[in-house]
Amino acid sequence: MEYIKLGKSDLKVSKLCLGCFSFGNKSQQSWVLNQEETDVMIKRALDLGINFFDTANKYGNGSSETFIGNSFKKFVKDRKDIIVATKVYFNEGKLSKEAILREIDASLKRLQMDYVDLYIIHRWDYDHPIEETMEALNECVKSKKVRYLGCSALFPYQLYKANEIARRNGWAEFISIQNHYNLIYREEEREMIQLLEEENIVMTPYSPLAAGKSL
Repeated sequence: MEYIKLGKSDLKVSKLCLGCFSFGNKSQQSWVLNQEETDVMIKRALDLGINFFDTANKYGNGSSETFIGNSFKKFVKDRKDIIVATKVYFNEGKLSKEAILREIDASLKRLQMDYVDLYIIHRWDYDHPIEETMEALNECVKSKKVRYLGCSALFPYQLYKANEIARRNGWAEFISIQNHYNLIYREEEREMIQLLEEENIVMTPYSPLAAGKSL
């Protein structure tokens, strides 16, 4: 496995990240993997050298976080050996300050961890000021519940606006973005990638294989 530093951070991640959307409670989604199957998948990923895992509070309505947290307890001896990302947005209050501070505690409890390495806003919240969101995220970093911040599915102007507000206030900035990008969907090449290069922000694309679609 090859490893690379994640943008401006000191996180050294495997070039392959295991997305954990498919782990969860079968009573909620029949196609997801149960705890035993999750154990097998996590163990195999770790054996192959993958140390980067991405989940969300929405995946399995929280059961994805619970399952992988249980698996890490079984197979990971040192918390520093893994890089864990989770997300916030698809919850009551979206990205309000109250929601963010509530949801990070809930995610940490399910993951059985004191902190996550990367906390990602799952979408842009049009219902709450971005200033409120960035201040709340900065509180998560200051409290050491979060090491770094990321975002997902934003337009270039939104990413720039959020980080500019953070810079003005001395708050933590987004160091990564998880956007839709593959050989079929290449919209990010229009503006986003140029912005990322200028700002030294890394992209961790989702659906890199376009869900198996053929060209």
